[in-house]
Amino acid sequence: MHLNLKGGVCMPFTVLVQMKKPGRLNRTDIAPVPYELDRKPQTVQELLASLTRLGVRQYNARKDEGQILAYLTQEEIAAQAARGKISSGLRGGADAVEDKAVENTLQCFEDGIYRVFAGAQEMTALSDEIPWTEDIVFTFIRLMMLAGW
Repeated sequence: MHLNLKGGVCMPFTVLVQMKKPGRLNRTDIAPVPYELDRKPQTVQELLASLTRLGVRQYNARKDEGQILAYLTQEEIAAQAARGKISSGLRGGADAVEDKAVENTLQCFEDGIYRVFAGAQEMTALSDEIPWTEDIVFTFIRLMMLAGW
C-alpha cells in the first residue's frame, strides 16, 4: 500500500505491457510484462508518466547496486529474452531525473516515435481515456528504426 498526498491509502495497480518493433524477422511475440503502478491511470498521459517514473526509479536502484557478477545465469537470460532485450550490466553514470524523463516520454509520444495500443485500440492523444477491460494489455510499438532501442 502507498499513501497519497492527501494522507489516504492508494492500492497499487498492475498493468501488462509489451513492446514491439516493426520489421523484425523471425521474432516471436514478446510476452507482456507486469508493472505495478501507484494508482490506476485514467489517461494515456497518466499511464506514460507512471510507467516512466517507475522505470526511472528501477533504473536508479539497479545502477546504484552495481553489477557483482560478470555473467548472466540461464534464468536471467531467459527472463530478459522474454522482455525482448538481454543486457549484462549497467554503465553507471548520474541518476536519471524523473521529471525530465516524463517530459521526454510525452514529447516522443506526441512526435510519433512510438505508438500505444490499449488492447487492439490505438491511443492517439495524451488526453485519451483508457478503455479499461479485464486483462487489457498495452502494446508500445517503436517506429523510429534508426534510433536504436
